[in-house]
Amino acid sequence: MPRDSSEKRMEILKFFWQYTQEHRRPPTMREIGEHLGLSSPSHVKYHIDRLCAQRLMKREPGVARGLRITAKAMELLGESLPTEEEMLSLPFLGYIVASAPVPVEALSGSETIEISRSLFGRNVDNLFALRVQGNSMIDALINDGDIVVFRPQQRVENGELAAVWITETGETTLKRFYDEGTRVRLQPANVTMQPLYYPREAVEVQGKVVLVIRQLA
Repeated sequence: MPRDSSEKRMEILKFFWQYTQEHRRPPTMREIGEHLGLSSPSHVKYHIDRLCAQRLMKREPGVARGLRITAKAMELLGESLPTEEEMLSLPFLGYIVASAPVPVEALSGSETIEISRSLFGRNVDNLFALRVQGNSMIDALINDGDIVVFRPQQRVENGELAAVWITETGETTLKRFYDEGTRVRLQPANVTMQPLYYPREAVEVQGKVVLVIRQLA
């Protein structure tokens, strides 16, 4: 491998690890390209493919942002990471509707799902999973049947994806959250659907989306 290519790939690994620790999610191919100053997506893909061939990176099938670095890569970086095969058992609480709100009591259950710990960085406390019903979030690449993993929290930034409980009706929904002062806008990611508006005091955030597991046809 030419020296410049080797250095470029090591830079990708360092950036990938640092970004994941800071943002609690992997970077996109575009973000990797912007960091490296590579304008062509094909150049980024070439380096990623080579890193995967060298078993320094791995793609998680069916997972949005499913690229991750391996334990072998962590050794090169001098970082410690749980073993590549370590899995988390997350509570699976049923379904969340990505169209209209549904009763919050539907979010209960005793099932679990197994998923690789390395997809989440170091903060894995209290994560939970729900399966999506409906197509109101398709433009956010969340489709009917996908599993969404949430980090429980009561505040999110405007535009972030969240599970939101509407206290007036005891219903919950998955939408982009916007605090507009005296009211909250719950925005679908589907051009055919209109936003939902509620008084600020009538809405509580239950969790922020941190991972989408794609339902493959």
